[in-house]
Amino acid sequence: MEITSNKVTVQKSASALCDFLSDVKNFEQLMPENTSKFEVIRDNAFVFALKGMPEIALEVKEVSSPTKVVLGAISDKLPFTLTGNITEISENSSEAVLLFEGDFNPMMAMMIKGPITKFLESLSTNMAAL
Repeated sequence: MEITSNKVTVQKSASALCDFLSDVKNFEQLMPENTSKFEVIRDNAFVFALKGMPEIALEVKEVSSPTKVVLGAISDKLPFTLTGNITEISENSSEAVLLFEGDFNPMMAMMIKGPITKFLESLSTNMAAL
């Protein structure tokens, strides 16, 4: 299952945005309003929960500065990645697209598609406001 966010323009250079997304503490600023928990558990990992959803733990899996940051689920129960693809526009701005990729059975995919789509929209909207 793949879900892609809208492309947003961020008033940061590609390398500054990549550094921002590589630091898990910064994801607290990007979380939607319905976040009920956010906690950094390691230098490269955090756990969060949205109201009505189970907790999800993510860790930084790969950083290809300044174009890509890949976060992945720590648990094997919900195997997925969240990739931030970054394109430099100018010295002080860049474009970002978030890509959610997960391996779920059809029933699970149907249940989580709506909430994940809204989650990606919130992350990208909040990123554009940086």
